[in-house]
Amino acid sequence: MMAALAPAQLFQKVKAHVLGLTPPQGLALSYVGLSLIGTLLLKLPGATHEPTSWAQALFTAVSASTITGLVVVDTGAHFTLLGQWILLFLMQCGGLGLMTFGILVIHIMRGQLAIKHRAALRETFNQSGQADLRRLLLSAVVFAAILESLGTVLLAFQWVPELGWSKGLFFSFFHAVSAFNNAGFALRPDSLMSYVGSPLINIVISLLFIFGGIGFVVVADIIGKTHFRHYSLHTKFMLIGTVVINIIATVIILALEYGNPATLAGLSDWGAKLWASWFHAVAPRSSGFNTLDTGALLPATAFFVMGLMFIGGGSGSTAGGIKLTTFIVALLATWAFLQKQERPVVFGRSIHPEIIRKSLAMIVISLLSVTTAIFLLNITESGDFLDLAFEAVSAAATVGLSRGVTADLSSTGQFLIVVMMLIGRVGPLTIAFTLADTHRQSIQYPRGHVSIG
Repeated sequence: MMAALAPAQLFQKVKAHVLGLTPPQGLALSYVGLSLIGTLLLKLPGATHEPTSWAQALFTAVSASTITGLVVVDTGAHFTLLGQWILLFLMQCGGLGLMTFGILVIHIMRGQLAIKHRAALRETFNQSGQADLRRLLLSAVVFAAILESLGTVLLAFQWVPELGWSKGLFFSFFHAVSAFNNAGFALRPDSLMSYVGSPLINIVISLLFIFGGIGFVVVADIIGKTHFRHYSLHTKFMLIGTVVINIIATVIILALEYGNPATLAGLSDWGAKLWASWFHAVAPRSSGFNTLDTGALLPATAFFVMGLMFIGGGSGSTAGGIKLTTFIVALLATWAFLQKQERPVVFGRSIHPEIIRKSLAMIVISLLSVTTAIFLLNITESGDFLDLAFEAVSAAATVGLSRGVTADLSSTGQFLIVVMMLIGRVGPLTIAFTLADTHRQSIQYPRGHVSIG
């Protein structure tokens, strides 16, 4: 009888531990677990055309799970159709967010969402009200399915005539999923460089990762509202910020690279130059695709792209980085300080000091993580400083752009990148969860004065 009860007791014990996890613990364990599962799946004999080392399988699984896109092997040539389907599974889970799936599982097991899980989900999707979170989750999944399906159909107009129905449709589906989830995995060794002047590829791929990176909450807020003034402050920040930063970045990249024969100057017509400038202005915000040789970018351009990667996309989206709204809040807080205002005021709304503190904490912690990674990579590797710094920022922001050094890194260097990809995907959300749980101090201490500046 005891032996018969043992499995049930074990299940209950595991269930109790799972349900007792805090949101940060659950999120971190989810991504680590998905990466380990992906590593085992990619080691299957039928997943690759040639032997794959454990290090290669782990690096690729982490890159796909964290929707980064850095690679140590040629995705299209190294992996079989089975291996590419495994990558799709990892990208989809990592993109929509395992915390989302985890809370859905908890809901199924418990019949309802606990208060702490509702709080975690609201923080993930940037919801402060009492919205129907279960419907929000379902809507997010449906929205992703619609965008990926539409992207597949549109991309098929390019790749079905080139590759045939079977391969062309899969090619289109793979890139649509990879783009929407901001994963950056491509089936060609040059990513999308062959289509630098193609309006269809540039428009569809960029719109997919923009919609994925802007966040479903923004789209949900827009639906059903006819006037801009009715949008939430978060939505206004994301819409205006995305348009402004994309236009500015396009102009800057066009100006910087216009005379570079290895990039824009090597293109034959103005249309291709403009498409390439646009694509590389929006892609660093987390997508990982490229239509120009990233390693051939001028140092000034590479440094500018690093800044775009660090900023990232929207909260509760498939993008990485510190998030655009975090960057905007920090700018507004700085401007308010210079204007001697107590709080930043924009669109008739003041920004709460708690939001400002969260933004500053996110920026400082992310900067410390990135600078530590750059420091360690320059100890373990002998490559160019800019290339290594670019790699570290790309991994920490889960972007996936590289100046061609990923596969040449030592085992230690690749392990550091693996750690940075996990921190980059788990870290900001975990920090957000942690900072969301504020504790009031029962004891008030006298204020102290510190001279700064």
